[in-house]
Amino acid sequence: MRAFTWIWLALGSLLANVDALSISGDPCAAIAGKKWVLPKEARACLSSFPLDPLIKANVLEVVSKTLAFHTSTNYQIQAPPPFDNDVHEDLVADLERIRAQAYASEFDFHKDIYYSFKRVNDGHCGVYNYCYDSLYVTYLPLPLVLLTAGDGSQNVHIAPEAFRVASAEFKDGIDFWQETLPGHLKGQLASLSGAKVFLIDGKDPFVAVNESANTMGGSQSFGTRQNSFFASYSRGASGWQYSMGNFATKAHPLVDSVELTVQRVNHTTNDTFTIPYRSRFGSASREFVDSVSYRANNCVATNTTNGVDLYSDSISAQAYQDSTPPISFFQQQPSVNPEESKKLPMNVVLDGLSLTDIDLPEHLQPSLPSLNQSYSVAQFYILNDNLTGVLALGSFSAKNFTLFGASLLEGLLELKAAGVKRLIVDVTNNGGGYICIAHWLHRIIIGPKDSTEPQAGLDSAARSGPLAQLIVQRIADGADPKDMLIYSPTQWSNASHHQFPPQENWLKPTNVVINGHNDSFSQRLGQECQPFEWAAPDYALFDPQNILIVSNGKCGSSCSLFSITMAKLEGVRTVVFGGKADVRQQYCGTVGGQSLGFSSIDTDIKSTKLKNHTLAPPDFLTNSVQGITWRLGYGIEDRNAPEEWQSHYANISIPLTFETVNNPVAIWEHIARKHFAEQLSFVLQTNPLDIQ
Repeated sequence: MRAFTWIWLALGSLLANVDALSISGDPCAAIAGKKWVLPKEARACLSSFPLDPLIKANVLEVVSKTLAFHTSTNYQIQAPPPFDNDVHEDLVADLERIRAQAYASEFDFHKDIYYSFKRVNDGHCGVYNYCYDSLYVTYLPLPLVLLTAGDGSQNVHIAPEAFRVASAEFKDGIDFWQETLPGHLKGQLASLSGAKVFLIDGKDPFVAVNESANTMGGSQSFGTRQNSFFASYSRGASGWQYSMGNFATKAHPLVDSVELTVQRVNHTTNDTFTIPYRSRFGSASREFVDSVSYRANNCVATNTTNGVDLYSDSISAQAYQDSTPPISFFQQQPSVNPEESKKLPMNVVLDGLSLTDIDLPEHLQPSLPSLNQSYSVAQFYILNDNLTGVLALGSFSAKNFTLFGASLLEGLLELKAAGVKRLIVDVTNNGGGYICIAHWLHRIIIGPKDSTEPQAGLDSAARSGPLAQLIVQRIADGADPKDMLIYSPTQWSNASHHQFPPQENWLKPTNVVINGHNDSFSQRLGQECQPFEWAAPDYALFDPQNILIVSNGKCGSSCSLFSITMAKLEGVRTVVFGGKADVRQQYCGTVGGQSLGFSSIDTDIKSTKLKNHTLAPPDFLTNSVQGITWRLGYGIEDRNAPEEWQSHYANISIPLTFETVNNPVAIWEHIARKHFAEQLSFVLQTNPLDIQ
């Protein structure tokens, strides 16, 4: 009843705000129906709505109360080394600051919350709003890359493939940029590809790189956030994809133009010019004709924004199971089966921009034939040396979970049958996915041993706040007879990997003090994936010394869980390419243990009849999503502290050149030629009798 009343009050206030707009003109009507607009035009529309006190109070109450389920709230106030300079955000204090602050518009209010959550540098924890985030995606046709010359010097360049990417992706917009270039550059956008960049807005390029790294969030490692500024590739569900990077792609229309000073390829003089950004209507945005329809179609909570009571009636429960989760657009993974995504534990990075669907230019895509067992985001190749196999793994999620797991095993077996001795696993821009796929891949590569059976991942713990404890107590008292809820004890096992009995109150708190704040967590939780639904070989498929895990550092969530356990438990070497030479690179971003969205938590609250409790968050009135880290993995080197805050330095850092940048095969061949040979030489010198 409380939510119903709030919705009517919010709609009434919304109409009043829209009526006020009609007096002075409607900036949303001015851009309605247009695919491309100037950032200032989109910004005028988004910024035209005064902040309704009811909306402000609602959003703050939801995110504040849901934050109680986020495992890292107190850890992130001040992370320990090596992340002490990277993570130091007190979200509780910032939300209190926001509560007391006045805002010129609802958009300004949202931006403050959005960037406050970004400062925790946790790709799972964020607040997103379909009303504003990627409603218009803002682009520049000049993605940048960091290249290393033969003398070892590093310079920022416009990507050599920039014009090919832009002319293919922006067929209906490229002429605008061609015509806005000044003087002798007019119509010569292609000539800028590969140019060395000396200044961005009159400053050294790394001023802009570091400003972006300090605000874009997503990864604890500063080096990884720097790398996100630049263009990169990934393997998508249906092909090879190209990310234009944070310089050339933005979730909000906040920047109108940029001034660049460059030296074009085969030129000896510099060019300084200003080029505008443009904003394109987002792929998940709903069409509108004016302010009223813009707000109604994009800004108001939908029937999937909030959770449902799974025990209220079969219709709502089934609709919830079949519906695409509201968080899906912001998850950095391909589309998945909604039923599987609600049933199987996931760990996925979120971002204000959706997963890229821009094609990697054809000349950069692997020309090697993919093996027969390749499926979706998992593609298998054999390099021309006939010794090195490659698993290009763009995500730990795919549309069909069962087919995905089977294809990983069958593809690796196909590599072995072809005589492959060495394995490169390329997880560039892998945002995570199904936790059990990470466990499964570890198990089948390494074989049966203490580090893979019965647990091929990390022990974990959930935060044990007062409302979470009440949910578990209600379930223990019989509130979840069909075992459908996240907090159901049958979903989890204890530290000895035995499943909890149906009425077990498994969330009894263990009290700790973190950064001077009292906190509590569950008992240690064991594995949730074995026995697997596929039969695993009883032998290792590859020797750890013959495996390299490769990425640009953007390997998060389940990708991190896989890479960390392979590196720290099995001794597999890790490689990061393209980073700044004087910044030590980490091979993974956010770790976590399991990530969820608000609607999942809200479903457990409603299904255990706790929605009216004073600790329970109300329903969102806005078309919003809140992501949280629901479980935190325990460390390997320090078993009693979260792996989140332990180091993940790459064994090998390699530079990118004109020849290798955004060219997967060229990168793989370089790594196979140089770094497998180095490993062989090292082993021969230290233990020659072990070489067959």
